[in-house]
Amino acid sequence: MPYMYIVRCTDGSLVTGTTWNLSVQMGAGDCPGGITRTAWRRPVELVYVEPFDRLDEAFYREREVHGWDRSRKIRLIAEGPGRLGQPE
Repeated sequence: MPYMYIVRCTDGSLVTGTTWNLSVQMGAGDCPGGITRTAWRRPVELVYVEPFDRLDEAFYREREVHGWDRSRKIRLIAEGPGRLGQPE
């Protein structure tokens, strides 16, 4: 299942992405193939996830959220239906 996700880096920045496999994308342990955009800002914290049926839908959502300002992303994380720990 494809996912759109947001991670918070150690420098406080929020990075959006799309993946088929969250555990590989998060670079668990010494796993190669983790997020290259955040390699120097690790560890990262997964703060938001939205599942999709198709990869193109997840990618479209990533591009949409990527264009938002920081305050809007923070609201999505705090209130959104894809928030971690919230029942679906």
